[in-house]
Amino acid sequence: MSTKTERIIGAEAVVRALLEEGADLAYGYPGGAIMPIYDELYKYQDKLQHVLTRHEQGAIHAAQGFARVSGKVGVCLATSGPGATNLVTGIADAQIDSTPLVCITGQVASHLLGTDAFQETDVISISAPVTKWNIQVTKSQDIPAAIAKAFYIAKSGRPGPVLIDITKDAQLGELDYAYEKCTGVRSYKPIPETNIEKVKEAATLINAAKKPFIVFGQGVILGEAEAELKALIEKSGIPSAWTVLGLSALPTDHPLNVGMVGMHGHYGPNKLTNECDLLIAIGMRFDDRVTGTLDTYAKQAKVIHFDIDPAEIDKNVKTDVAVIGNAKDTLAKIVPFINDAKHEAWHNEFKEYRKIEDEAVIIPQLEPTKEGLTMGEVINQVNKETNGDAVIVSDVGQHQMFTVRYADFTTTRSNVTSGGLGTMGFALPAAIGAKMGAPEREVVAYIGDGGYQMTCQELGTILQTGAAVKIVVLNNEFLGMVRQWQQLFFDKRYASTVMTNPDFIKLAEAYDIKATKVVKREDLAGAVKEMIASKESYFLEVMIEKEDNVFPMVPTGASVSDVRLS
Repeated sequence: MSTKTERIIGAEAVVRALLEEGADLAYGYPGGAIMPIYDELYKYQDKLQHVLTRHEQGAIHAAQGFARVSGKVGVCLATSGPGATNLVTGIADAQIDSTPLVCITGQVASHLLGTDAFQETDVISISAPVTKWNIQVTKSQDIPAAIAKAFYIAKSGRPGPVLIDITKDAQLGELDYAYEKCTGVRSYKPIPETNIEKVKEAATLINAAKKPFIVFGQGVILGEAEAELKALIEKSGIPSAWTVLGLSALPTDHPLNVGMVGMHGHYGPNKLTNECDLLIAIGMRFDDRVTGTLDTYAKQAKVIHFDIDPAEIDKNVKTDVAVIGNAKDTLAKIVPFINDAKHEAWHNEFKEYRKIEDEAVIIPQLEPTKEGLTMGEVINQVNKETNGDAVIVSDVGQHQMFTVRYADFTTTRSNVTSGGLGTMGFALPAAIGAKMGAPEREVVAYIGDGGYQMTCQELGTILQTGAAVKIVVLNNEFLGMVRQWQQLFFDKRYASTVMTNPDFIKLAEAYDIKATKVVKREDLAGAVKEMIASKESYFLEVMIEKEDNVFPMVPTGASVSDVRLS
């Protein structure tokens, strides 16, 4: 923290403030309104690495991947107008998935604001609904305090994206620079105080329950509460399931981990949600993809909700006991009040449903009888080579649901995907960011042929940075998830979902990336082995059975009890 003042320009203040906050990596794309900041980045490139992506959306998704894996605040920069608006999808994605980001956009000079000047857009109004906080800075002396506040808000409490829009004259104007980190904001209480009486009430319900069921979400990971969750589960003996973003908080092979809930979750967790007598939600928000129709969701059960955000309590599901606070603190507080228990008969019910699902869905995926390859067997082959230790990044669609169902995880912060917004094109740039956030770890990106073509220009970022990302395109020559719905609910009218694709191998090779295409099952194991063994980036295209559907499935508007196996 710098207390001695120096006379510098606003653009340099931006870079120095980022360094004060521990940022040593930023993603972005330069342009006219942010050129002064880029000029200072050039001067400080030995301290703050800037990664030039090929599109601003690539920059923000890369920042998301970096933040999700590293636990740090992701930083991205863009110019005004289209540069700023190209960030908006990623900002919305980060907001709904609680990803901490600081986004800095250039803006036209303050005397031009409101004149429809070249590349002027009111990014403050545009981004207000999808940011945790945003601000426009028109005076250079306000830059340090704005950045300090941005980092504090982005990473505290329930994390999220913030945006700072800085006019060009503020970047060029001089200020007496000194930096003081933000430690609080009036009326903003990021971690509400936990009521110990509510903790005791929750413990009483848990100890009395005959069929308790835990559903944990990303709040466990964001709160660094993995050890506390494990302690609660193991002491209470409660079967536990994950949401898509909660995946990897608990190892997938843990004996009390019963699988995933939700639209494409496992059979038992969905069915037994409506048979448990106590539902314990930890760091999750009862998203509609988890609950199905709320009219029939867990109506027989009492509900305990652990969450850091009071706004989530009773928003979708009525709660009997709400325990507000950071999961690391609240779970640690409740464990001493919990009785040792096993719930073996109840857990056996999950096992019986798993047997049914294995026979109908999982074994046919992993040991297929059809000639065509399945997504499940590809993911399983990667599991064998990585032992569940890799960071897995998935795009959006069928392959995403196959990935979160079939990938193995031993380590937290290993599952990176677009959950709430469902942004196609997320995976490739997010995988680049994830690799930079955890350079010592293997990073594998699963992408569909549709989503891949939305951001495949980021192969250029891999070429320029050398990021050793392993890219697996699961190619069924369809927009697979939409096609599945068309098959099931629209009498196979495949309207605008058939994909005519380019030669993906030639495309990868054009960016100097080693590439292999697998069509036959007997070639899969060797190709995966070669990919994982590579010390550089690698592209693997696998041709998948065209009508390889992901089940179980809860149809839209149905109860979780109506989960289908076919």
